[in-house]
Parts: sequence; structure tokens; C-alpha cells
Amino acid sequence: MEQSSTVVLGWREWVCLPGFGIPRLRAKIDTGARSSALHVDRQWRLVEGGAPWVGFSLTPLRTRPTEHVEVLAPIHAEREVMDSGGHRTTRIFLLTRLQLAGIDCMIEINLANRRGMRFPMLLGRSAMADTFMVDPARSSIHGRNPHFLQDSST
Repeated sequence: MEQSSTVVLGWREWVCLPGFGIPRLRAKIDTGARSSALHVDRQWRLVEGGAPWVGFSLTPLRTRPTEHVEVLAPIHAEREVMDSGGHRTTRIFLLTRLQLAGIDCMIEINLANRRGMRFPMLLGRSAMADTFMVDPARSSIHGRNPHFLQDSST
């Protein structure tokens, strides 16, 4: 989708990750983070068609702790990431669709242990470049129930 101008986001928003079957997820919009991160409860590696894949499970909504999502996805890359505490870890990166504020775009996201954090996802500045701006004084500008557009390309 081509945009003539950038879309303003609040410091937190509800997002959809349709490629992972996640219709609603709380995300912190974090211009201090280069990459986007997704909390996973568990992850495992496998090989599909000779290529490296990862399986992972997560609980998208804290208010529904019995609802789990399991996903299998091809590994896009593995890179070192420095967390906010200055610790370096190697993380798996995936490509997936993000739906937010009427925008449907591909982003790169890494799998992380964000247990204990208020938001299961961080949307970093690489995913926002040329599309989104952040107004840190606002929150959930685009509503609590983002549209989940399923189609054959997920």
C-alpha cells in the first residue's frame, strides 16, 4: 500500500500479525529499538525442505492465558541483538506481515523472551521507517480492535 504521508502512532498500539495467526497483540512503539521483537513462551528448530525453520508458541493476550498460538516459520536470519540492559544475544529473525492503522506491510521481527514485560511485542524503528511517526503523548490512537484481514497470502 503506497502512502502519501506518514501515519501517526501512539507510544503503544494494538497490532495484527496475520502471517502468524495473531489477530490482536499489544505492542510498544519503541523508536529506541532498531529491530522489532516478539515474546515467545517456547521455541524449537526444525528443517523443512532442507531449509532452517523455527517453531514457537506464545500467549497473545494476558487476559486470555489459556489461548496459545503455535507457529512454524522459515528463519530469515540470525543476528546478535543488544537488549536494553546492554546484554548481547543471538536471536532468530523472521519476515511477517504487520497490520496497523490501515497499513499492511512486511516487517522483520526477532523472537525474544519478554516474560515479565508489559508488552509482548516491540515495534522498532526499522519497521516504522518511511511509514509511521510516533506521538509519545498519545496512546492506542488506532483502537483496541485492529482489523484482521485474512487472505490467501498469509
